[in-house]
Amino acid sequence: MLASVSGYGIDLGEAMSERSSAIRWIFRTVILAAVVTAIGVGVVMHAQQTTEGGYPSNFFRALSWQNIGPQRAGRSIACAGSSARPLEYYSGATGGGLWKTTDGGVTWNPVTDGQIHSSSVGAVAVAASNPDVVWIGMGEKELRGNIMQGDGVYKSTDAGKTWKHMGLEDTQTISRIRIDPDNPDVVYVAALGHPAAPNEQARHLQDDRRRPDLEEGSLPRRQHRRR
Repeated sequence: MLASVSGYGIDLGEAMSERSSAIRWIFRTVILAAVVTAIGVGVVMHAQQTTEGGYPSNFFRALSWQNIGPQRAGRSIACAGSSARPLEYYSGATGGGLWKTTDGGVTWNPVTDGQIHSSSVGAVAVAASNPDVVWIGMGEKELRGNIMQGDGVYKSTDAGKTWKHMGLEDTQTISRIRIDPDNPDVVYVAALGHPAAPNEQARHLQDDRRRPDLEEGSLPRRQHRRR
């Protein structure tokens, strides 16, 4: 079929064919773009659901985080155990009292709550001759911008179940406790004393066996002259 448009001869059939080809090309382009967009969105979503290690997030869905503690203990600067009980340890916290584990650290339990009058444990010692005997010295010894003072020494004879105050309440800061390897009643205490002021209590020795004149539950005091 021929037609005259502005003096030119045009094959309408050919024109319609070219127009159909153009429409098909546009349609295919739109479909291809839609497919590419869908694939891109899928890749992004998959990437968002993938961990840094390359595993899908649902790969770890059966797992859950667990705090192995100690809960609310804070910093810890003192710990001790006994070779007689290889899974039993004590951890002294600067603001959370004394904590104990009997399964090698899998679980921890506070053992001084409600029994001692200060929360900062600076030293822990377990008697080598009897692991049921535990001594703790109170007061944070690592000096920093702010520290928590203690109120002396406590002793347990039942592996931390009960505690008794043994004196040195004015030392405020105790850094080390050493127990005689043969006699758990002979104890050496390294007391720093008041972190920012002088105090009278200094080096002390507890020996209930050799000092029957001592009152039960107290440590002897010695006057210390500051130089």
